[in-house]
Amino acid sequence: MPLTRSVSVTSLSGLDEWDEEFDLEDAVLFEIAWEVANKVGGIYTVIQTKARLTSEEWGENYFLVGPYTESNVRTQVELIEPTNGVLRRTIDKMNASGCKVYFGRWLIEGSPYVVLIDVGFTAWSLDRWKSELWESCAIGVPWFDREANDAVLFGFLTAWLLGEFAAQCDEPPCILAHFHEWLAGLGLVLCRNRRLPVATIFTTHATLLGRYLCAGNVDFYNNLSQFNVDKEAGDRQIYHRYCIERAAAHCTHVFTTVSQITAIEAEHLLKRKPDLVTPNGLNVKKFSAMHEFQNLHAQSKARIQEFVRGHFYGHLDFNLDKCLFFFIAGRYEFCNKGADIFLEALARLNYLLRVNHSEVTVVAFFIMPARTNNFNVETLKGQAVRKQLWDTAHAVKEKFGKKLYESLLVGQLPDVSKMLDKEDFTMMKRAIFSTQRHSQPPVCTHNMLEDSSDPILTCIRRIGLFNGSADRVKVIFHPEFLSSTSPLLPMDYEEFVRGCHLGVFPSYYEPWGYTPAECTVMGIPSVSTNLSGFGCFMEEHIADPSAYGIYILDRRFRSIDESCHQLTSFLFQFCQQSRRQRIIQRNRTERLSDLLDWRYLGRYYISARHMALAKAFPDTYCYEPQEPPSVSGFRYPRPASVPPSPALSRHSSPHHSEAEDEDDERYDEDLEAEKDRQNIRQPFSLPLRNKGALPQGTLTI
Repeated sequence: MPLTRSVSVTSLSGLDEWDEEFDLEDAVLFEIAWEVANKVGGIYTVIQTKARLTSEEWGENYFLVGPYTESNVRTQVELIEPTNGVLRRTIDKMNASGCKVYFGRWLIEGSPYVVLIDVGFTAWSLDRWKSELWESCAIGVPWFDREANDAVLFGFLTAWLLGEFAAQCDEPPCILAHFHEWLAGLGLVLCRNRRLPVATIFTTHATLLGRYLCAGNVDFYNNLSQFNVDKEAGDRQIYHRYCIERAAAHCTHVFTTVSQITAIEAEHLLKRKPDLVTPNGLNVKKFSAMHEFQNLHAQSKARIQEFVRGHFYGHLDFNLDKCLFFFIAGRYEFCNKGADIFLEALARLNYLLRVNHSEVTVVAFFIMPARTNNFNVETLKGQAVRKQLWDTAHAVKEKFGKKLYESLLVGQLPDVSKMLDKEDFTMMKRAIFSTQRHSQPPVCTHNMLEDSSDPILTCIRRIGLFNGSADRVKVIFHPEFLSSTSPLLPMDYEEFVRGCHLGVFPSYYEPWGYTPAECTVMGIPSVSTNLSGFGCFMEEHIADPSAYGIYILDRRFRSIDESCHQLTSFLFQFCQQSRRQRIIQRNRTERLSDLLDWRYLGRYYISARHMALAKAFPDTYCYEPQEPPSVSGFRYPRPASVPPSPALSRHSSPHHSEAEDEDDERYDEDLEAEKDRQNIRQPFSLPLRNKGALPQGTLTI
């Protein structure tokens, strides 16, 4: 019998509180993904951050399954003997049959168990398994697609693992397997094809075809229903991958996606409507005092300022105290990630700041890994010159301080003209001469292998942002991931984000969007879009997102030029804020972190698992969806201190005004924080009841 109603997929209040909890001792959960202890993209962050909550729920019956990569295992995994007797026999049987399967603990929060399968060790079975895949599922995989070949090997090995585990159990097992993305999806298809006693969940974090179509500059979201999906996949030579993904979506008991916008996409491209949306969360660590994260911002900002001093040596003609740091980060997908519209908006912002004679300078960082061969010599030289100046200043300061100390000891006021001798002035003059530069500060920090055709550099040449002295917007392209061991910008990503003022992510294709979510958790305002899962999520649960530092750009119903104009307006308004206004806004942004905590968003994964068990084992489990409460539990109101009129909340002048003072007087941090806390309910668990424990007359699935 079908469910009487589907669980709300967009509102956090759609899952009501339950009175009972089900004991999961008789069930085993396997979570399978290519990015278990193997960082490739955002799925790694999902699994890594969610592991602690899932481990608390399932305890010793939770196992992550992924590929064995020696370099990752050395630094992330502690190999141990399996603690579960059934799993030990399963691994021993597979190893005796020509596989290499490892067991250990992943050294992350929660310390979950991991089962790692050496895919390359069984490559000799690839042709045989491809033939079996064609005969049983009519899916053919070409020999030249290495990623798809890995997916075939990984899929057959995970299906083997689950089948062997079920065979080794003394009693009929209740196995739940959660598969992430198409790379793991083939194992799900094989489980259903072989009729294994396994409840399955398939989560797509982004559709294959959707990513390819958006990269091709098509009007994707307004033409979803008109695509010939088979032809489009074939034209892009990913038809075999698309077939695996679509088969997994149709074979699974419960199909989920990470956002409402991706659910619409999956319904049209994969031809199945998701049963549930499972938004991605983070492990939020709250500070005991509000000012702590503000102090961290100030410390990280000071380190970025040091880098900027070196990068712009000889052209440091702007006030760093009135300098704002914007950034964009992520995979180097020029159009999908919105780098194109961000650059165009920066050019327009540069014009507005110049004609309004603004004292604000914007430094925009592009953190997107690309092909390089080394650091730019001029960039390294800038940091060396900065360090030399620092050493010179310290040497002079020590000599000055010593003479001052000796003068005061004898009870005399120092003669300032004798405090510095000729040698000191010579040393300082030489240091000043070393800062002379006849070229503009570099735009890119590295030597690009494809400089002439690089999309970001090509666009910068077109719009003319060359870090000139007249430009109020400076651009720095850092084409590799940040690292605390870098000789250029020795900061890790989290520290860098904390030091910036605004994250800008005007993505056209972003199924969820961890980058703006990470900004929010760290109290940094950000720009997102109504085509990203994060943007839609925040737009639904906050009455006035911009008041909380979440600027939602319309990229679905506006043209490129109109969206660019709106983004320019957001950036210009942000530049007009006073320092106190930015501090207030950061406080509001940080309070939204509760919305993104796995303690709240984890309930959707709990619901998906319960739904899958009830569908696969209807004689044992029953899932009871409930109607949402009449009052929405997650709805942040407009902050009381924000003026009701848009004209008052967005000053047209960058100068401090009396209206601004009045706005500051209305602000009460403690009062606002208390009101926001009242809009968040405490986390709770969804129960799953044994069918035998159901009250009389309860409707089952």
